[in-house]
Order: sequence, then C-alpha cells, then structure tokens
Amino acid sequence: MFPELARYELLKHPFYQSWQQGELTQATLQCYARQYLHHVNAFPTYLSRIHSHSTNLEQRQIILRNLMEEEGVDANGKAHPVLWEQFAEGLGVTKANMNVAPFANTQKLLDTFKKLADQSYAAGLGALYAYERQIPEIAKTKIKGLKEFYNIHDQATLEFFEVHQKADEWHSQEVEALIAKLSPSERAVAEQAAITAAAALWDFLTGIEEVRTDKKSCCVH
Repeated sequence: MFPELARYELLKHPFYQSWQQGELTQATLQCYARQYLHHVNAFPTYLSRIHSHSTNLEQRQIILRNLMEEEGVDANGKAHPVLWEQFAEGLGVTKANMNVAPFANTQKLLDTFKKLADQSYAAGLGALYAYERQIPEIAKTKIKGLKEFYNIHDQATLEFFEVHQKADEWHSQEVEALIAKLSPSERAVAEQAAITAAAALWDFLTGIEEVRTDKKSCCVH
C-alpha cells in the first residue's frame, strides 16, 4: 500500500544506519530518547483525534483499542510514554533531565501529525499507517543493536521496543484494512497524508543526526 512510502524507510536513514553499526555514543542515544519522548507523549492525542472523526462504531472501536493500549488502560497496564521513559532512564537520563525543548524538526513532527489527525478521518489513518507500518522491524533492529553494541539487556530498558515489535504488527494491519474500506477519494487523502507523515518522521531523524555530526549538546536546542 502506498509505494511512495518506500522513499522514507526509516531503517535506511543515516541515523538508524549508525545505530545498527554501533556508532552512536551514549550521549547521542540520550539526546534521541529525550527528543522522541515528545512524539511518544503526543501520540495518544493523535489517536483521540482520529477516533473523534469517525461515525462508524467498528472503526472507532479499532482506534479506541489502540488508544487504550497507548494509555496503559488495557490488560498490559503500562502507558507507552512510561515505557519510553524506562528506556531513557536505562540510558542514564534522569527524571530531572528528561524534558528538553523540542528541536525544530521535532516540533515539525508534532505539528504535522496533529494537523493530519485534525484534518479528517482519512488523513489521520494515513498518518497512523505511515508510522505503525515500520515500527515492528525498527523495534526488532533497535533491540538487536542495543544488545550487541551498547550492552543493554535489561527488560525495563528494552520493554518499549519489545511491546511495539508485536503490537504494531497487527495495529498496522488493522489500519491498512480501515484504509482499504475508504472511498477512492478518501484513499487519495490517506495516501498523501501518509507521505507527509513519513517525511516528517524522516526529518525528525535528520534533526538528531545533524546534532550528532555537529557534536552539539542536545540540551541547548
């Protein structure tokens, strides 16, 4: 679905390539963790917006299940922002040092997803699909890299990725099925939104990579 998304396969981004080759410093991983926390915290609000745009009960229930999992009110009981904070803490980020101002590309990511989720049900689905379709393979690769190159093996630090390696496989399948039920014009909206969201995700990583290569501090941006 949506072949143009292949341009934005995040595992091909230089930052994730460096992750897979063990070239990132602990400081860079900490920077990434603190910046990406903004997206993880905001993600449930995107789902809420998409849910509110649908008048179909079955559609809303599918989105609601995803939202409940994100918020930690399902059977697993752990909100995903909490899981991400566990990851950051495992990298040595303290609670007091967790929250930093977003980079420009981070803010662009937040604004893009919010705008698409507000735009329409179809646009929100497209943005959701662009994100969730890649997460299982990314999570698997991150776990491998963290264990192999960064000596991270404890369950709490890896839990976010272990959860998403499994959950987003069927989340993306559900969203793809919802998109397939859209009208042709709505699918076109979803496709354009997916491309826009994918580009924003790519640019987010570019923002982290620019700080890494310039050897600047994460905290001063």
